[in-house]
Amino acid sequence: MKININQIKKLRRETGAGITDIKEALEEAKGDEKVAKQILQKQGLVKAGKKAGKETKAGVVESYIHATKNSGAVVVLTCETDFVARTEEFKNLAHEIAMQVCAMNSKSIKELLSQPWIRDESKIVGDLIASNIAKFGENIKIEDFKRFEVGHGFK
Repeated sequence: MKININQIKKLRRETGAGITDIKEALEEAKGDEKVAKQILQKQGLVKAGKKAGKETKAGVVESYIHATKNSGAVVVLTCETDFVARTEEFKNLAHEIAMQVCAMNSKSIKELLSQPWIRDESKIVGDLIASNIAKFGENIKIEDFKRFEVGHGFK
């Protein structure tokens, strides 16, 4: 099966996976982009598992305030290097997690990681983290978070 360069470019934009990994996934999927994406996601979870023991010393503190100004959240998201922590993609991930915390009022990190992601309920927050671990090639952890609401203080 001949793999089209446009397929590789499209999956690279969508997944952030390496070109060789994408090509191999497309070959395994016989050119089916949807199946190739699933293969890459499974590989990402394997990569995430291998990174789990790595120490996270860098990161960001991100906040989100709801449009009503009645609730908000603060998240501490960590990674292995300052290089990754400074990227817009990493900062955006932290913002997405802060929005999740504000919307879903999670009680613990374990609960947060098992919740359906508010932007795509076919994924859980843990999958979102795992796919970013595969993309960045570094361990990523939610170290802490707090949600607050007018009249209720910090939760």
